[in-house]
Amino acid sequence: MLFNWLVARAAGGTMILRIEDTDRTRHVEDSVRKILDDLRWLGLDWDEGPEVGGDHGPYFQSERLDLYSKYVQKLLEEGQAYYALETPEELDALREAAKTQKTGFRYPRPDPLPTIEQGESARAEGRPVVVRFKMPDQDITVADEILGEVTLAADQHEDFVIQKGDGFPTYHFACVVDDALMKISHVLRGQEHLINTPKHVALQRALGLATPKYAHMPVIFNMNGSKMSKRDKEKALAKGEVPPEIDVHDFRSAGYLPEAVVNFISLLGWSAGDDREQIDLEETIKLFGLNRVGKTNAKFDREKLLSFNTDWAARLPADRLLEAFKDFLAVNQPADPEQPADPAGQTFLPAMSQADDDTLRRTLEACAGFRTFPDVLAKAGFLFAADNTIEYDPKAVKKVLSKNDGEGYAMIEHLLPLLRDLPEWTVEPLEALIESVCEQKSLKMGKVAQPIRVALSGTTISPSIHDTLVMLGKDSTIARMQRCLDIRA
Repeated sequence: MLFNWLVARAAGGTMILRIEDTDRTRHVEDSVRKILDDLRWLGLDWDEGPEVGGDHGPYFQSERLDLYSKYVQKLLEEGQAYYALETPEELDALREAAKTQKTGFRYPRPDPLPTIEQGESARAEGRPVVVRFKMPDQDITVADEILGEVTLAADQHEDFVIQKGDGFPTYHFACVVDDALMKISHVLRGQEHLINTPKHVALQRALGLATPKYAHMPVIFNMNGSKMSKRDKEKALAKGEVPPEIDVHDFRSAGYLPEAVVNFISLLGWSAGDDREQIDLEETIKLFGLNRVGKTNAKFDREKLLSFNTDWAARLPADRLLEAFKDFLAVNQPADPEQPADPAGQTFLPAMSQADDDTLRRTLEACAGFRTFPDVLAKAGFLFAADNTIEYDPKAVKKVLSKNDGEGYAMIEHLLPLLRDLPEWTVEPLEALIESVCEQKSLKMGKVAQPIRVALSGTTISPSIHDTLVMLGKDSTIARMQRCLDIRA
């Protein structure tokens, strides 16, 4: 949708959003709500469509069946479409025969064609009768705004289904009718759809409808050359691996910033010129044009996206970053607060979501330099956990606390009374105390800070030790350090 949106905004046109939901086998309840929310998260709005209205509704194709049926009937009556009476089993047999003969399957047009009466009678009997469009016996040329003229020879045509057995139109037919009735001027889609466009042009000519301008964009591939698709997630899950982000919602819940995602995706097949890369959406609108869209396929470089996200996180205003972080926390709330599915297996996600803005803002500042929001959880999530739920990483305990006859535990024992007696719990006195311990014992900062870090977080990762102590507070600091000593191995 992004490039369609950019074309509309760059030209001062109208962006229409419609929901193509005629394939009922793939319909998922509440999926539309998620799509609309995710588009708004990206910053992509629409002038007409669901929740907005407009002059060309309804905007769900499943609510436009009467319109499609009217145009199907027109083609039937004019002899430009016909009922196809084959059963699924008969079609499978034809495909198997073509496979045996090592020829590509192409639907053979019946001769003579079934009559309208035969088709309607078969439907009345409950048979899964479809309607097929009678493709013209002539070459069809598509004028593409990116690829130039593309011609499909007449001997490559096949009569294709425009209305399924359940009465719903196919994608090809519904889109052609809607593009005309909604006065769509430009259709931008992936190059994998180029094979379908001659079918759409043929339908437009048969129905006397205008042909919009078509632009077929580069297909997005993984870095290994395989096509990027939802099946990547299915394959990863089947192997017990962490699935890659594919859908917009995947990137949203994975902690990416919408500014970075839109910026990165806009450059998959399009160039801003002058080697410019990190640009915001408003600037992208000003620079965008189909003349800078390439013809070759694009590769989705996740490391580059991470780099973009890191830079965007560093440059966004604090209030905007806070807003994005709160959205990340909201979409990742566990269904059952008692069993949160966060990376550390602790209970800080709900507590973090309930924290006030000043606390969250300080947390983000303390984690400056993070790549995605899960880095903030990993680095500072322990600050929001209950003191008695901290789990100690055995490797951290062995490396920092237990080695050299428990020198880390000894440091905690030495620090506890000093911290208890500290009258002011702010960065300056805490920093002075730790530095004085380092000087008295001739130790480097790590020998003092790391035992504190493990005692408070359970790991060797946290914000700076002074920020950690201030943000956690005196009571929790003392409680966690004492608990660490009490449960030592």
